[in-house]
Amino acid sequence: MAEENGKRSSGASSAVDEYDASQIQVLRGLEAVRRRPAMYIGDVSTRGLHHLVYEVVDNSVDEALAGFCTEISVVVRRDGAVTVRDNGRGIPVDIHPTENRPAVEVVMTVLHAGGKFDKKVYPVSGGLHGVGVSVVNALSEWLEVEVRRHGKIYRQRYERGVPVTPLEVRGSCEDTGTTVTFLPDKEIFKKRTFSFDILSERMRELAFLNPGLRITLRDEKEKREAVFHSTGGLEEFVRYIDEGRTPIHNKVIVISGERDGVPVELAMEYTDSYNDNVFTYVNNIHTVEGGTHLIGFRTALTRTLNQYAHKNNLIKNEELALTGEDVREGLTAVLSVKLMEPQFEGQTKTRLGNSEVKGIVESIVGEGLARFLEQNPAEARKIIEKVLTAARSREAARKARELTRRKRALDTAGLPGKLADCSLQDPERTELYLVEGDSAGGSAKQGRDRQFQAILPLKGKILNVEKARLDKILSNEEIRTIVAALGTGIGKDEFDASRLRYGKIIIMTDADVDGSHIRTLLLTFFFRYMRELIEQGRVYIAQPPLYRIRKGKEEYYAYDDEEREEILERIGRNGVEIQRYKGLGEMNPEQLWRTTMDPERRTLLQVTIDEAFEADRIFSTLMGDKVEPRRKFIEENAKYVRNLDI
Repeated sequence: MAEENGKRSSGASSAVDEYDASQIQVLRGLEAVRRRPAMYIGDVSTRGLHHLVYEVVDNSVDEALAGFCTEISVVVRRDGAVTVRDNGRGIPVDIHPTENRPAVEVVMTVLHAGGKFDKKVYPVSGGLHGVGVSVVNALSEWLEVEVRRHGKIYRQRYERGVPVTPLEVRGSCEDTGTTVTFLPDKEIFKKRTFSFDILSERMRELAFLNPGLRITLRDEKEKREAVFHSTGGLEEFVRYIDEGRTPIHNKVIVISGERDGVPVELAMEYTDSYNDNVFTYVNNIHTVEGGTHLIGFRTALTRTLNQYAHKNNLIKNEELALTGEDVREGLTAVLSVKLMEPQFEGQTKTRLGNSEVKGIVESIVGEGLARFLEQNPAEARKIIEKVLTAARSREAARKARELTRRKRALDTAGLPGKLADCSLQDPERTELYLVEGDSAGGSAKQGRDRQFQAILPLKGKILNVEKARLDKILSNEEIRTIVAALGTGIGKDEFDASRLRYGKIIIMTDADVDGSHIRTLLLTFFFRYMRELIEQGRVYIAQPPLYRIRKGKEEYYAYDDEEREEILERIGRNGVEIQRYKGLGEMNPEQLWRTTMDPERRTLLQVTIDEAFEADRIFSTLMGDKVEPRRKFIEENAKYVRNLDI
């Protein structure tokens, strides 16, 4: 098509219409990274910013995998820069045979340069493509690397990926290792504030996956520090995830083995929960979309439990065979494999594609699980009873869904009566507000823009889905109403995100304890049964103001104490009337629209999942039956909450 267009415009004089060799741009060195950073780090928002740290840390972890590093420290400095230091071998500093410059400079400035292509140096590695630290260098205002090697300290500085000093000897030392300090570039990242909590989850994850490795994280601005070190590895990882749940058997099942040069490790346990949480890793990379290793694990799990149950007459002949859904109810598992040549599908390394891994994982897990069941008959019976109960619940849920469909068929509209729908039909242009209470729901219905905003008032607190199976969930009127309004269906066999009727789902509750609880219940529901909507960025939390400030005829709204003080400083404190909102119902329709629903002025918080395993642990801790973990979580995190209404 380009050639055709070129011929048609051959008589035109404008240079804009020219299309020849001069229009073909060649981006050299790290210029391509700065021009298209999202291709290398996913995005340039919070996730991409933190990815810079992960890339540098992954290099240090690869040294640990190779057996040369035991300690890593990560420091977020007061000036916004980050320092990552390890006690590995140190990046080579001798002159590269073909590049004719120090090897460390090649690593820092050339894409696809590193020691991970020759498996003699790194048998397995997470930083697979050799682009990591050079990308960090390209996207930093400045970066300094210090190498402790051969008894000397070497240092070099770069600015936006370009060396500004030669590699220099700055002193002597007795240890070895690498220290990288970088400041993310403000031209690339609009927000350059690192989150201690986000960094903590990745460091904790790496410590569990690499037992014996000690990782220290310190934030000089927030004055927070944490040390991550695990001796129990995946077994300890599973116990951490299940802190808020009650296991149904006494010990975590640990299986490990190696086939064809592929080590496989698995830790798993069943709890009294009704959700499954399986986390898979390849060379320390969290494969959030699974892949062949996950398929192998699931196949082995379903087949082995079925065989054991039938062999020991634990399933009656008239009962259905256990399905994958049944055997995963209440299961928490962490699966880790190490590969010399992993093949990831997609740039973000989220799905493993190596076909041979399925059979390797299936055989190792199948044999290990069968051995555990035979050697622990009492534990095995508890597990089979758990999955049989899940199978019966699945059948009850199927009947409940059929009943719901029949009822919906009788209702020609198919939508709940209390839903005030919008007129537009295009999901990408519409939004649904889930509003706490009939009073606020009434104000929202009057104040909304009827063209694109739909309102669904919720009566009271919805069911805590953390403590209920799907059949009970489907019998809850408020949840049935939400599911009907969204149009997606619910359950593994029914849910279809493509049928979502609204582009945004906005949770709007009061700014008090009850409102916070309702919000948490709703988020638990979406996380457990409609997680794809969160992953797609469809779920939001409305931010109503906490204060209305009136001076004369002028009104101002503050969304937190800090903003209230800023407004009072600006307008003066004399003759000021301040109202502290306790609920949405205290606002009239016009105020609710102006402060919380008008797209031009409102503030929405998008719900995201930065680390699935940590999100799962938090929901099970806050909404589960165990009191002690919940008390501990609240005590540890209360000091980091800015607005806590009690």
